[in-house]
Parts: sequence; structure tokens; C-alpha cells
Amino acid sequence: MASINKKWVIQRPNEQHVEHLQKQLKLSPIAAKILVARGCQTVEQAQKILSMDEQAIHDPFLLHNMDKAVARIEQALEAGEKILIYGDYDADGITSTTVMLHTLLDLGADVDFVIPNRFAHGYGPNEQLFREAHEKGVQLIITVDNGISGIEPIRVAKELGMDVIVTDHHEAGEVLPPADVIIHPRVPEGHYPFGELAGVGVALKVAHALYGEIPTHLYELAAIGTIADLVPLVDENRYIVKQGIKHLRQSQSPWVEAFCKVASAKQAEINEETIGFYFGPRLNAIGRLGDAMPGVHFMKSEDMETAKELAELLNSKNAERKNIVATITEEAVAMIESDDKLKNAHVLVVAQEGWNPGVVGIVASMLVEQYYRPTIVLSLDTEKGTAKGSARSIEGFHLFNELAKNRDILPHFGGHPMAAGMTLAAAHVEQLQMRLNEQAKACLTEEQLIPKLTIDIPLELSEITVEAIEEIGQLGPFGTDFPKPVFALEQVKVSAMRKIGANENHLKLELDDGYCTMDAVGFNKGYLFNEISYGVALSFVGDLQINEWQNRKKPQFMVQDVQSNEWQLFDLRGKKQLVNIPQEETLFVVFDKQLVPYFEQHVPVTLAEQIVGQKPYVAVLDLPPNEERLAELLQRLQPQRIYAHFYTASSQYFSGMPTRQHFSWYYGFLKKRPNFALQQHIEPLAKHIGLNIDVINFMTKVFFELGFVTIENGLTTVVESAPKQALETAPSYKERSAQIQLEQKLLYATYSELKQWLDGQMSRED
Repeated sequence: MASINKKWVIQRPNEQHVEHLQKQLKLSPIAAKILVARGCQTVEQAQKILSMDEQAIHDPFLLHNMDKAVARIEQALEAGEKILIYGDYDADGITSTTVMLHTLLDLGADVDFVIPNRFAHGYGPNEQLFREAHEKGVQLIITVDNGISGIEPIRVAKELGMDVIVTDHHEAGEVLPPADVIIHPRVPEGHYPFGELAGVGVALKVAHALYGEIPTHLYELAAIGTIADLVPLVDENRYIVKQGIKHLRQSQSPWVEAFCKVASAKQAEINEETIGFYFGPRLNAIGRLGDAMPGVHFMKSEDMETAKELAELLNSKNAERKNIVATITEEAVAMIESDDKLKNAHVLVVAQEGWNPGVVGIVASMLVEQYYRPTIVLSLDTEKGTAKGSARSIEGFHLFNELAKNRDILPHFGGHPMAAGMTLAAAHVEQLQMRLNEQAKACLTEEQLIPKLTIDIPLELSEITVEAIEEIGQLGPFGTDFPKPVFALEQVKVSAMRKIGANENHLKLELDDGYCTMDAVGFNKGYLFNEISYGVALSFVGDLQINEWQNRKKPQFMVQDVQSNEWQLFDLRGKKQLVNIPQEETLFVVFDKQLVPYFEQHVPVTLAEQIVGQKPYVAVLDLPPNEERLAELLQRLQPQRIYAHFYTASSQYFSGMPTRQHFSWYYGFLKKRPNFALQQHIEPLAKHIGLNIDVINFMTKVFFELGFVTIENGLTTVVESAPKQALETAPSYKERSAQIQLEQKLLYATYSELKQWLDGQMSRED
């Protein structure tokens, strides 16, 4: 299949645990399998997923120094101090800022906010912005979704006489900033029962502590930031997102309606995918391209006109971001494809002047998906002589640790095993690539360079119902550390298939396991139409969906990947053109060397006796001289696909073998006509006898080979003294008989008969 190099890793949930949960909780087999695959072995563990309540929310005062933070904020409220919320430019930062702003405004604060510009100020606390805040009379700064690494700017803020409360969730270094209060779920380690809150989750905890009760009206904001920041959807995060989705579906906020409109989403159907694929990217885009502060104004908008205007801004920025990403990706791919050394490297490093550093992380992810290599994408600044960018990795290459080995040429970097950001001298880019490539060679095996697709829920077609799919939705939200299940249908066959869509780039299939059938759709999988043959056992990976049409609901499988352990037969017999055959992967074989010029006009041809090397597919262009030659070829090549064309210039099958009565009549005819000029009279003879000219020539040749006739100067005469011999002993009789049998087996057999015969040839042991 198209993803033949992708290794499938199929996990199978414990059947006893599945049956236990299914029986005790009255669940469908699919829902029970999902729960077991997600680590639930007991009813109690499953209930925590199925029926979370407010008890999942921990006391905010369990966060270290929360009492001090609340006291300082309340002091500022009472004294009417100016408060500045200092946010971050991604979706988590924007929602964190909005949550804190909502809270303080509700409590009557004199509060404003600022978000640093990615390009002008960089990430985290910025000394210039802090100095500007001081000039405006700010007395208290509250950071949200950042601050834990802002040691020097916070020191400056303190020197200027401002107090600083840091609320953050990012990794803390060995040295903490000199803030008055730090609210962090992992600082000090183990103090708070759940350390995986997003920045907006930490902001929500501060809001909870200030309000004195859970601020349910802020769940919708917290859900967006939590999903967009890809933190684990377990414990508190899971409950926050679940409640947030519920509130978003019922929200009267103008920005929610406006968001749904520009994203073409139905508000009543908002789920984690709506947030992750439509809302989050639009919020992230504005900060990637420039000033992120309109994102906060949007989520604070109280009238529909303002909400629509700002939603359109976010939408246009997201479209602009997509175009920039597409352009950079195209340029990066061209760079890789034109450089064999780079293309074959274990680590890909691409750099170019003018690339937007705000989107290179997305580009790196796309390149990893395409090439499955650790990848660094850098934007070059020739004036400063620097390279700034992002990296993404694969399993087995700990990005942070490997980058750390190059601190001498990599002064600024940060990240984790799978992603990182960095700035270095442009002059050191090539050296970094060479070093990382050698490091990767030392730690990555060939096996690790094969992309893996983990499948955790194998299904039977009989298990898939509309009710079961609806039940899956109740297990959500799905996300990091509680991923959406990947389903597999194993050993099913395609009973019908067609291309769909205006450009025929999608595929509609009917899958059959011998007992049940089911519709399947492959978006952007139209190319598989030429790679799937009927009657072959296939395995499909994908998702489940309900297709509703004219008030009728049907389950539908959404195809992500396809594989087969069987070889496939593609029937091109009788086709005039050899199309849709992947030439680079196919060996085009001809048995008759006289036909080489004929086929060379269309495809690269190899004579059967001159084959050197091997390819995964073979196209047999002409009819072999006999079964043995074809069998020997297939046994040696063991192809994954056979394209059967079997061209022959003169088919014998329909002319057939003349009967003994035909031979007898023709012999008597010649006996009465000595010195018969056959070629001169063959056409009227053919009409008279009811046989075609080819058959008459064949019978004449048989008589000649057996000595029954002589042919001199074009005249045919019967030899009356010739000894009796069986017609079947003539070489031409044997050849024609064998040719007819061969054509029957190869050229005129049904698809299933041909597949069965070829299968027998490839699997037989001589």
C-alpha cells in the first residue's frame, strides 16, 4: 500500500478485562476496549473516566504560596494599585491572560494587560516592557503562562519597586526568579497533587482562590488553552476540558458564536477536535505572526460586531500563517530533495534567510511527518549573523540531550525530548548539522528510522454500530495522555470501490468480512484506487464516524492507512494502455524479444532472461512461452504485486483446435486435388469449410510435419504411401495445444481463477 514502509504496532486489550467492564458497566465492546486500552482494569478506574465530578478539582490553596498570592492581590485591590497581567503569545497564554483579566475586573481591580511580541520582545518577561509598566505606575505584575525563567527581567522589576507574582507551568530551572510569589504546580516538586496543569489551568486556580468558589464561567476559556497547549488530559485537566466543552456548547458569549462562524463549526457540536483543530490554531496564528493582544480583546468582546471583526482578524491571520507554512515547507522540501547528502542524513537541518521564525516549528513537524527524521528548521538573519528556529524529533533521539552536547556552538536552546527552540550563529549551522548527524547515527538504528503507527483497538465489523460510536463520544475528551483511539479492521476485503469528489481525490469503499459489510471513506486517498485489488485480505486503520443522510444514521469507517500481507493481482489483460503502474518500483518483463521495441515506447522493458536485481512489483507484459517460464520467474521474484498484461500478437484460443472430422475432410479434399495451389485458393476454401485461414494453414503444417503431404513451389500434394501417425505427435499440434491451454489459464481465465493459479505457482516448492 502507499504506506508500505510504515510499521504497524497493533496492541490488543486484555479480553478478560474487556468482558468484565462490558458486563459490569453495560458498555459496548468498543467502549470497553477503549477503557482497557487506556489503563482501566477495574470498574472503579473506569468510573473515574465515565463520571467525573467537581471532586476532581483540587483545593487551589494546595498550591504552594497561594495564600500569599491571594493576600497580595487583595491588598492591591483594597489600595487601588495598578496591576499588570503579563501574558504569552500562544493560545494558552492568550486564554490565561483573559482568565486573569476577567477575574480581576470582576473584583474591581485597576488592571491592564500586555503580551510580548514574539519578534520584538521574545518569549517571557521582557525588561523593556517591565520598565514601561513602571513608568505607567504599575505596582503589581502578575505573569501568566510564563515567568519561571525570567530571572533578570524580574530582578529589574523588583529593583524598580514593583512586586511580581509568577504563575507558570513550564519547566523550572535550578535557579528561580526573585519574584514575591511563585505559583507553579511543580514548584516545589510534589507539593501539589497534580503537576500537569496548563498555564490557563494555573490561572484558573488563582481565580478559584480569589473568588472563593469554582469560577465555572471561565471553564470555556480554560478548556481552549488546556487543549491547545497539549498538556495531559487526565485528572483536573480532563474535568476542566469536559466542563469547558459543555459550557462552550451553551455559551451566550459573542466570541464563541463568532469563532464558530469563521471556523464553520456548529456550536452545539463543539468538542475537543473543534478546539484543537479550529479554535487553537487561530489563536496561535496571531501570536506567530505578530501582536497577540487582539486575541485577548476578542475573548473579552461583549458585542457581536466587535467579536465578528476580531474573529475575522484571527481567521485571516490563520490563513496567512497557512500560506507562509506551505511556502516554507515547499522551499525546505526542494532544498532536501536537491541535496542527496542532506536527503540521506539522519538529521535534517534546513536554513534560509527570510523564513518566519514564528512558524518554523510547524514546518519542522511537517518535515518529520514526511521524512521521519529529526528535523531543525532555521531562519537566518544575515545582519545579525544568527540562525533562529525550532526542532522536532522522533522516538529514540532525545532532542534536548543531543542538543546539549553542542553547547559550545549552541548558546541558546531549550525544550524537551521531542521539541526544542534555539538560536545560534549562522556560521555554525553546518557544523551543528554534521555533529547531530553523527550523534544520530550512533543512537538510531535502522528499525528506529521506520515510522510506526500504533493501533490500540482492533475491531470486528459486527461490533460497529451507531449506538457504539455514540458511546465513544461519552468517553471523551480525548487528547494528550488519553489519546483518541486508533481502530483497526483486520483481514477484510473490498467488495466495491470508487473515487469521489470533484477532483476524484477521495475514495469510497464497501468493506466485507464475509459476515458483515460497512461503508468506508478515505479522504485524500483517491490514489489507493490503483493500489487496491479485489479479493485480497486487507487491514484498514482509521476512525469511526456516523454518517447521517435523510434522517438515517449509518456507521462509517474513516480510512487513515491500509496494508496487506498478501500479494496483489492487477488485471491489465486486454487493456491498450499500461497506466497507473508505479514505474520506479516495477519490473516490466517481456519474454519475446521481438516485442521489446513495441513496449519500449511506453515503459522500461527487461527481457525475462536478462533480469538483474529485484523490485517489489512485476508487470508481465506478454504471454510466456510456457507455464514453467512464468512460474520460475515468479518464484524467484516473489513480487508484492503482479500486473498481468499477457499480450500476444496471435491468440489461438478462439480459433481453437480443429476436430478430427476437420482434419479428415481436409485430407480427403487435398487427396482429390494433386498439386493444389493452397495460398491461391485459401480464402474461398476457408469460407467453404467454415474455418479461418489460420486453422487451414495449421492443418496443412501438421500434415507436412507428419509426411502426409509435400509442398513444392506453393503446391500441396498428398503422399499416399505415408505411414500412419497420430495427429497429436506433430510438433505444431503440440505447440498449438499447449498455447491454447496457456491462454485459457492466463489470458482468458476469470480474475479469481488467475489469482489462484498464480498464487499456486509462487507458493509451490519444486
